[in-house]
Amino acid sequence: MLAGLLTEEGYTVTYVRDGQQALHRGLSEEFDVAVLDRGLPVIDGLHVLTALRAKGVSTPMLILSAFGNPADRVDGLDAGAEDYLSKPFDLDELLARIRALLRRHANPADRTIVAGGIVDRGNRTVIRAGGEEIPLSEREFALYDELARNPNRAFTRAEILEFAFPSAEDPGVVDTYVHYLRRKLGRGSVQTVHGLGYRMGAL
Repeated sequence: MLAGLLTEEGYTVTYVRDGQQALHRGLSEEFDVAVLDRGLPVIDGLHVLTALRAKGVSTPMLILSAFGNPADRVDGLDAGAEDYLSKPFDLDELLARIRALLRRHANPADRTIVAGGIVDRGNRTVIRAGGEEIPLSEREFALYDELARNPNRAFTRAEILEFAFPSAEDPGVVDTYVHYLRRKLGRGSVQTVHGLGYRMGAL
């Protein structure tokens, strides 16, 4: 029904029936937006979302779910969804939310979706899943943006020093700015890789 409705609205729609197919298509193709049912067979929607985000897939995603209490919505947003709509829902509201997602992500080159939010290069801010915008200083953003662009890579302090603090000589400045980021974005925003350095975490 939804595939037919969206097609009538002028969208090109790819429809899959279970989480395994959704994961495969999400990893192998590019989409402007995805509507993901949480109660998918084979692999549930939340696990599909988590797996796609772990692989760096930045497609904006809206979760549909019969689980509509606040804790369920928090779980969905924390997993990397941009929006969460509980069943039963109004079709006009769904269409409006899809349009909002498309507008919000009209220039993906300026944004990177991370677990729990978005890195907005145009405004040098981090946007949490709930919509809160957190401004970062130039150096904070240089560090966090590079981690966000390479979410599966761990960087040494020397590498971070080179791309984020080229005029600095003391590697300790890296630890200082990681502390600043964690204070603003949460302790999990930057992960420590013991014996190596740091990597991207989750908001």
